[in-house]
Amino acid sequence: MNASDTNGSTLIGKLQRLVEAKTTQRFIMVVIVVNAIVIGLETSPSVMAAIGPLLWVLDTAALSIFVAEILAKLIVYRLRFFRDPWNIFDFVIVGVSLAPASAGISVLRALRILRAFRLISAVPSMRLVLEALLAAIPGMGSVAALLALVFYVASVMATKLFGADFDLWFGTVWRSAYSLFQIMTLESWSMGIVRPVMEVYPYAWAFFVPFILIVTFAVLNLFIAIIVNSMHEVHDEDQSEQSAAHDAGLEDVTRELAELKEQISLLSKRL
Repeated sequence: MNASDTNGSTLIGKLQRLVEAKTTQRFIMVVIVVNAIVIGLETSPSVMAAIGPLLWVLDTAALSIFVAEILAKLIVYRLRFFRDPWNIFDFVIVGVSLAPASAGISVLRALRILRAFRLISAVPSMRLVLEALLAAIPGMGSVAALLALVFYVASVMATKLFGADFDLWFGTVWRSAYSLFQIMTLESWSMGIVRPVMEVYPYAWAFFVPFILIVTFAVLNLFIAIIVNSMHEVHDEDQSEQSAAHDAGLEDVTRELAELKEQISLLSKRL
């Protein structure tokens, strides 16, 4: 290995330590938060009239820092950079921010606020929550199918029972499904929908109350239970990985101490 290769390896090593330093990660987190606030302030005409140029400078500076961070990671990790899904996530978010503000894709400029999502990749606890949500998706499939079946049956029944007199809410299956979705969220379900229906159909409560008990308090809680269970599993897995890494570190230290002890013993015998 010649001197240039040695110098290059040294520079990459220093750059890697800089990228992985906790101080750098905290700085990036602060920049993400400040940039999100700046982009939010840009939506106010009065603020833009007062300090618009300053906000533009801060936004440009933040984007420059993000680009520099991505380039540094690409130099350090090279192709290994794309093996980490969080690096790809950051790469896409920053890439969207660099899109030109032409008429055809001006909507991409509005997506600059997506930079705030980089906080997820910067904060380990947020990463665990998102990983738990993604891990819970397969388990939620059967619950979602059950919910869809209940909604379909209830929508058909509501259309048959109340569609003749309440066409706006229950005139078709789709209108019934939307009205039942509003009822499921408990948004103005009583005074807004159920009580007016009960003025014409006094026993309508016998349909709506069981629907709320089944869907809102039973099926939806299954989603919560699956997500909570997934979060526990992801947390336990993370703890196991940390414990394994800690144990591996202890084994390395123990082995090095044993080798050092053996070398000291050999030297003492020679002396």
